[in-house]
Amino acid sequence: MERFVTDEHTGLKYELVGDYYLIAGEDEPEEREPIGIWGQRHLRYLKRYHRGRYANLLTSGELNAYLVDIDRQAEELFLRLVKQMADAEGITEALKANNQMEWVGRMNNIRSRAKEVINNELIFS
Repeated sequence: MERFVTDEHTGLKYELVGDYYLIAGEDEPEEREPIGIWGQRHLRYLKRYHRGRYANLLTSGELNAYLVDIDRQAEELFLRLVKQMADAEGITEALKANNQMEWVGRMNNIRSRAKEVINNELIFS
């Protein structure tokens, strides 16, 4: 008996395991991109408040790609907002060198505002 057999009608590949032919899995499993913090937050939101959409994405196999895309968009928006807000408020490297505590406080404030914008625009909508 051959170890591998391909069904010409369906195109499925079977592997001999013991006395039975079982459908052979992929040689290399599909690699999944890691989901960052923004994607994880959106996943929790979908599970809690949009169960139908979550179920549709999960069953269609598009959930991971969707969450990776949301995470990428959110991260890009976050970095862009922080830079724009810091420039608009005159927060520079000179301030960081001269008064580190003020720089940290002001940057934390900007980061918090940027997180709020992203949460309202992308994550919880």
